Amino acid sequence: MQKLEIAATDLTPTVILDAATRTFKFEGRSLTDNPEEFFKPIQTWFKEYIKKPNPVTVLVTRFEYINTATQRELLNIIKTLEPVAGTKVVWQFLEDDEDLEECGQELAQLTSLPFEFQPY
Repeated sequence: MQKLEIAATDLTPTVILDAATRTFKFEGRSLTDNPEEFFKPIQTWFKEYIKKPNPVTVLVTRFEYINTATQRELLNIIKTLEPVAGTKVVWQFLEDDEDLEECGQELAQLTSLPFEFQPY
């Protein structure tokens, strides 16, 4: 499966999706006004990936900031991964960033996937 890599901008995060190396990562800030457009190729990639997933899938998020529109898009991606056995989300956040930790907890409550919270 083709690797998907998107470089960060001031408004969007770095995204690395590589089934061969088992790297599924979002990192940075996401405050774009049009997250549907940004996340569309990512959602398409995951829809293809779930047809032949790895035995273990660990989606790592390390956001500095995300807006509510991005949170909705992330939920859609997480929901896409729900049927894939061996999948979990690792939600990384700055140790003193209660808002981002809370955001991850809200997403965890809306899905059946296990979440691991990692302050750094």
